Amino acid sequence: MKKIIRIFLNILYPRHCPVCHGILKDQESLVCPECENGFNRVGSHYCLKCGKPVKAQEEYCAACRGHKRAFDRNRSVFLYDGKLRQSLVRYKYYGAREYGDFYAESVCRFIGDEIRRWDPDVLIPIPLTVAKQRMRGFNQAGYMAERIGTKLEIPVSHDLLKKIHETRSQKKLNAAQRKQNLRNAFCVKEDLHGYTVLVIDDVYTTGSTMEAAALCLKAAGAEKVYCITLCTGQG
Repeated sequence: MKKIIRIFLNILYPRHCPVCHGILKDQESLVCPECENGFNRVGSHYCLKCGKPVKAQEEYCAACRGHKRAFDRNRSVFLYDGKLRQSLVRYKYYGAREYGDFYAESVCRFIGDEIRRWDPDVLIPIPLTVAKQRMRGFNQAGYMAERIGTKLEIPVSHDLLKKIHETRSQKKLNAAQRKQNLRNAFCVKEDLHGYTVLVIDDVYTTGSTMEAAALCLKAAGAEKVYCITLCTGQG
């Protein structure tokens, strides 16, 4: 019965490729075969703290050399360029929720072994305010987190970390403004003493969101806060 329902839904609402955005010929696939490697991967030289690309001789990027991070480490799969930016816009704002399945599969494929080494007790998606989630219809980070958690057999919590007030869009703010914008934006109401937490989000730019979330989680007792983002800026 589930298979019949899935076939019927695929006819009414066919799945699209997250790279080229065309209708998938094989509706059981997540991406066109020719588009499977369509997004640019983060290479083998990346910052050992935030995961941004660095030169071969560097261990840390300039931002991470300049100040201590609240989170223990972030890793990203892809580079945040024009092609992926367009894909994320369709995913977050235009109903292409199925793209999240490919995003989550990519995280598990390329960073899954590292996540297992971190051995997190729980996955926590960066939350939206109630109003923002109602407007958007879903939490894009939460969608990915559910599928990553299922694949890697790690519990997912949507309630441990809450966003308690709306913030301005981070897109047009500089690093200092982003940090101020997220001050006191999150809260944790449970004791996380001794927990290793893995935070999930879609994009890493300056790290302000992850910093704010990690500070809040560690204030609640979390021993380690690791982060995974689908993509990262290049500098």
